[in-house]
Amino acid sequence: MPGILAAMDRTHYRFSSRWHLSAPPAAVYRALERVEDYPRWWRQVRAAHRTGAATGVLRVRSLLPFDLTLTVHEVRRDPAAGILHGALTGDLEGWARWTVGAHGSGTLVRYEQQVRVRAPLLRRLAVPGRPFFRLNHRLMMRSGRRGLRSWLRAV
Repeated sequence: MPGILAAMDRTHYRFSSRWHLSAPPAAVYRALERVEDYPRWWRQVRAAHRTGAATGVLRVRSLLPFDLTLTVHEVRRDPAAGILHGALTGDLEGWARWTVGAHGSGTLVRYEQQVRVRAPLLRRLAVPGRPFFRLNHRLMMRSGRRGLRSWLRAV
């Protein structure tokens, strides 16, 4: 029954992205676990700061003209398995997970996210705005991949 309810809830989103990078998995993992550095290589992450050992706040904005503020609570940090998993609260509520692994001579990064929109404006625009929100996310992830690729070459 939860799957059926989620499918009917227009404020529920599932996202998935895959990034192929030429850097070694350990270097990619180290970059992804340093959330406070995201604004340096991911232009849509406007601000990121730690509020505790396992929590932080992100402010993101892509093409659509509004910022989202998210608090990230670390759920799992497992370098051996290549997993970074966090619970999200704020304008979006749910979870996000990075999985980093070797792929050929480089790295495959999988990003998965399941969230419900909590920001009042986005909830009101849930039905007519859905295609734009999905496109916005896709473009943000493409920019993140490009930014991380450049960042890894520079460090």
